[in-house]
Amino acid sequence: MGDTFPRQSARTRRFTCGQPRSVSVADDGRRVLFLRSDGGDDSVNCLWVLDPATGEERLVADPPALLREDGDGLPPAELERRERTRELGSGIVAYDALPDLARACFVLNGRVFLADLDGDGRVVEMSSSGDAFDPHISPDGMSVAYVSGRGIRITGPAGDHRLIGGATETVSWGSAEFVAAEEMGRTRGHWWAPDGEQVLATRVDVGGVGEWWISSPVEPAAPPRSVRYPAAGTANAEVGLALVTLDGATTDVHWGGGPDGEFEYLAGIRWAVGEPLTLTVQTRDQRTLAVLTVDPDSGDTTEHYRIIDEHWVELVPGSPRWWEGSLLTVEDRADTRCLFLDGEALSPDGLQVRSILGVATSGVLVQASTDPLDVDVVRVGRDGSVESVSAGGGVRSAVPGGGLVAVSLSDLDGTLLEVSGRPVASLAEEPLVSPRPGFHVVGERAIRTAVLFPDDHDGSPLPVLVDPYGGPHAQRVQRTRTQYLTSQWFADQGFAVVVADGRGTPGRGPAWERAVAGDLAGPVLDDQVDALLAMGATDDRLDLSRVALRGWSFGGYLAALAVLRRPDVFHAAVAGAPVTDWCLYDTHYTERYLGHPDTNPEAYERTDLCADAASLTRPLLLIHGMADDNVLAAHTLALSRALLEAGKPHSVLPLSGVTHMTPQEEVAENLLLVQLDFLRQALDLDPSSA
Repeated sequence: MGDTFPRQSARTRRFTCGQPRSVSVADDGRRVLFLRSDGGDDSVNCLWVLDPATGEERLVADPPALLREDGDGLPPAELERRERTRELGSGIVAYDALPDLARACFVLNGRVFLADLDGDGRVVEMSSSGDAFDPHISPDGMSVAYVSGRGIRITGPAGDHRLIGGATETVSWGSAEFVAAEEMGRTRGHWWAPDGEQVLATRVDVGGVGEWWISSPVEPAAPPRSVRYPAAGTANAEVGLALVTLDGATTDVHWGGGPDGEFEYLAGIRWAVGEPLTLTVQTRDQRTLAVLTVDPDSGDTTEHYRIIDEHWVELVPGSPRWWEGSLLTVEDRADTRCLFLDGEALSPDGLQVRSILGVATSGVLVQASTDPLDVDVVRVGRDGSVESVSAGGGVRSAVPGGGLVAVSLSDLDGTLLEVSGRPVASLAEEPLVSPRPGFHVVGERAIRTAVLFPDDHDGSPLPVLVDPYGGPHAQRVQRTRTQYLTSQWFADQGFAVVVADGRGTPGRGPAWERAVAGDLAGPVLDDQVDALLAMGATDDRLDLSRVALRGWSFGGYLAALAVLRRPDVFHAAVAGAPVTDWCLYDTHYTERYLGHPDTNPEAYERTDLCADAASLTRPLLLIHGMADDNVLAAHTLALSRALLEAGKPHSVLPLSGVTHMTPQEEVAENLLLVQLDFLRQALDLDPSSA
């Protein structure tokens, strides 16, 4: 049997296998490190070093040569970390290295390895507990701190020993709590001091967090798994900080957290050579963000800067950070997200800054957009001047170091990594589909919309598949091929596929994002309807009498919402891993948009899908991974129960052993085929017409 797109997409981990990734550039510009697997269907990542002067690549570490890794050999904490970062690969999926990349460390199957990149290239296994994860190399390159169980250990010339323990069933050291890793972008919980004499560690107590249980229905004899899930309106984990010397002596850091403190969230930590130890903290309502500096001797903190917003202060990757003694932040000025320097706007209006990538004497390297369809890399000088580093369409990012810039580009032609203008070899497979979306700006709100048709379509009316994400923190309408591979496959089965980015999505400025404050239902659904009707009014290839919507996660919520509230527009829906009751989703995400359920209950009422169950008149397929610990299967089961109680027929597809990512190859392949079959039946389509 020949290859098909669903099989190819699943086999290649959505075409990520063989792509160079996780790039680091030495601060002296002499070498570049990256990960890459050996082929387009090989998920096992190896560690490579590149000489930027010659382009020569050298294999540093090959997991199969070091040991045999499979999923059963990974510590549970590492599996959870990969779920939080949506990691689809295996082998070496992360590493830590010295600033000059002379040495690097990584973990395989809970075992710690150290690679010497400046000498003979040897990779040695360090003594360890065997359940290691999240390793970080000491500033002298001789030791590695890692998390083991609920504590931190250090392995080095003196052997392996516990640095800090005192853990209990509810207390752990050195790891990020759930909402930090899932929502704030902070996936670690320990940091070396620049002089190597101390380690800064988080102390996480989940004793007050609600205990939920995830079971495996196909393994009735297996005990359920406990998860501490901070649902909206309930207690978060208590996060403390301590400075720990190498002999285990601790000094508490007083950052304002805890039951009586002003701040609830420890959002970010930065401790680099020549910079103060810096914390980014947020209040529970996320309307206040503060930047604190820490005295490493006493643990005392000083508030250096504060940002206040009437809705919420957005956490922007790379911000805050220091630049030659000045503080860089990303803040909102009018309707532009700007780069600020010591409290004064530095970048111009209209340039939406998305992240800070790095700093140099010549300027600050940032990701930014003037058109939400594209993300450019630009350099902003101290005088506010803006210089293009990499632009011209698509989504671009960069890693600077030693005067070099490694640029990654994803556009409609594919994905590319370049170092000093020289491409790094990619072994990824070419997709069997070739998306060529048409881009439009439609409706009163100028909604960015993409439309895809089958190859060689004859122009006749087609049923419509609306294929959005539609929510905060994610865009679908960008000039990059990866966004449309699955959409094009559905188009090739006989659909006109419409993708729209409505209010709440990033890239168009603060006002667009904040339009969903207090209501994650009305604005996002209205914009999908408006984009669809506007496209249908100008393009008779869209048959608006046959419209379906599919989505996953927030897109799944939007799909179910569409057929419940607008059956006049949408005639069928596939809702994958949907949030159905926002009271069951986590604190940091949900309360940012809807507020606390005790003080703003009407926001939760207006967004609750279960309350609309009696309105269902259209075919609805609910899909959910039973092992999902982000959007728990309780969401789908609660909606299904409400639908049954209302006498509303619907379909439910439970995925046993599957998480929010659906990483299993067979599941990922057949999930597309099941959705296609459902949509054909729901819209009464003839499969032979595709």
